[in-house]
Amino acid sequence: MRNLANVLWLVICGWLFALLWFLFGLLWSVTVIGLPVGLQCFKCARLMLWPFGYDFVLQPGPFKFIVNILWLLIGGLEICIVQLVVGVLCCVTIIGIPLGLQCFKLAKLALMPLGAKLERV
Repeated sequence: MRNLANVLWLVICGWLFALLWFLFGLLWSVTVIGLPVGLQCFKCARLMLWPFGYDFVLQPGPFKFIVNILWLLIGGLEICIVQLVVGVLCCVTIIGIPLGLQCFKLAKLALMPLGAKLERV
């Protein structure tokens, strides 16, 4: 069942989210200071292709918090808004409700990606 949900996710909206994360990862990777954020964006882009079966736990830290605030201003808010809009659109149909819930979960990741540790469910 998880594989079917992942295939539906990839076809409907996963490719869009992966592309957004990848483009922001390229943008952040231009500078040496932004490279850690860019690498985290590439990890999140991979997660956007096949998200069912994974969960994430936020690990707080003072440096991560400051960089997450910068991320929120340059990329995070835009991705979060797109994921929330797509999540609402997916929840219109019964089949799309699991995809919409996944969009809402990943919107939280879009707000604070640094310090997020992926765990296999």
